[in-house]
Amino acid sequence: MIKLVTSLCMALLFAACEKALEEAPKQISEENFYNTEAEVEAAVNAIYPPLRKDLMPNYIATLECQSDWMYGRGSWTPLSNYQGLDDANITRIQGFWNAFYLTVRNANLVIANASEKEAFRVYVAEARFLRAFSYFQLVRNWGGVPLRTEANMAEKDLPRSTEDEVYQLILADLTAAASELPETASASGRATKWAAKTLLAEVFLQLNRYSEAAEQANEVAQAGFSLVSVSSKEDFQYNIFGPDIMASSEEIFALKYARLPGQGNYILWISNHPSTKLLTADGTGAYAVHGDATNPNYLDWDDRDIRKQLWDQIDFGLGPNTLVSAKYADPGALDRNTAGNDLPIYRLSDALLIFAEASARAENTVSAAAMEALNKVHRRAYGYAPNIPAEVDFDSADYTVEAFIDLVTRERGYEFVYEGKRWFELKRTGKLDDLILHGKRKPVVQKHLLWPIPLSETNFNNAIDPAIDQNPGY
Repeated sequence: MIKLVTSLCMALLFAACEKALEEAPKQISEENFYNTEAEVEAAVNAIYPPLRKDLMPNYIATLECQSDWMYGRGSWTPLSNYQGLDDANITRIQGFWNAFYLTVRNANLVIANASEKEAFRVYVAEARFLRAFSYFQLVRNWGGVPLRTEANMAEKDLPRSTEDEVYQLILADLTAAASELPETASASGRATKWAAKTLLAEVFLQLNRYSEAAEQANEVAQAGFSLVSVSSKEDFQYNIFGPDIMASSEEIFALKYARLPGQGNYILWISNHPSTKLLTADGTGAYAVHGDATNPNYLDWDDRDIRKQLWDQIDFGLGPNTLVSAKYADPGALDRNTAGNDLPIYRLSDALLIFAEASARAENTVSAAAMEALNKVHRRAYGYAPNIPAEVDFDSADYTVEAFIDLVTRERGYEFVYEGKRWFELKRTGKLDDLILHGKRKPVVQKHLLWPIPLSETNFNNAIDPAIDQNPGY
């Protein structure tokens, strides 16, 4: 009930702000808006709806189809063939592009109109965090993209910036956000200093700036978060990812949802199948992404790992080896659009595993601290207390740096199913071709590594020539 009431208040506020910014953007001006703290807070709230609604659940599912052991179904199937996007998925990713840029636009309004007022510094920092988050998604999927900022909002025609220029803006935004955001969120779901630092750590990791990545991730890991202890599949489902959880001790940043019309988490409809009964009493589910029990990654997975139990093996027409995710469950949802589960963006596991990899790369050795960070995540998955040595621990003496990074990569694959991280990790580490071939026995064509600049942009933006500026192969 507490989550329902709190989420209702946030949902109504988000909906009102979204309507103001999407339907009547010309009414938002420095003269009639951002004059009080309540007004600028409402403007910041309006940055979230483009992410919360259909964007992030569908976006994460799309990324998961491209991982090394999850498979798209129906219109999502071509994503798992690695030959480039077909028309259906080009249309799908066009929606992602538009929504990320809507998020950027709403953030730019806050940055442009509130930056000069000292009392609004925290809100500007939150806008910078959300803008950086959006550009991080854009640059990793499309490469260099138009940089739309508070300084050029009135310009329609902007050329593609280089990836380096995009990352410069991301780093500047996150550095400012990390210094200005509070350590504790003023309300559930708002960005904090630790969210900014975790994103900053991931960006540094992406850029091979390993010492800086390790430093930022370690700060987060030492900031008082703790992994939730588990002893069963149900503990994962309901004590970490459950529909009634406001915030767990390991949550760093999550998008918030509730059992309210239009405010539910759509990823449950994508990930569940009716036969599981994990979404609403009637088991409504689209089931767009699934696994395969014959995939070598699944076969290699230790049965003692409780996370493996978050896959249900069900034959409903695709064969007896079909796996259906059970990670997100809300059998009490009112309908398929009202699942109350929040969508994790960053958890303590992120900070620990980023630190483990980055510190090993930076120091060119597997330190006790790096191994302990990985072991905390690993122990918890087997039902042991995260901070106490256990029989399932790995020993740093047994691993070279390269073997340890492979170990971290495998652990991430188990930990972050349906959190949209695997595809980016495979590209970043250079392991994509080998691991996709190992898991799915499929080659990856070069053009599949980037998505095409959508027609909605090339038709609107005269500074981008689709014959010259389009990504290769499209």
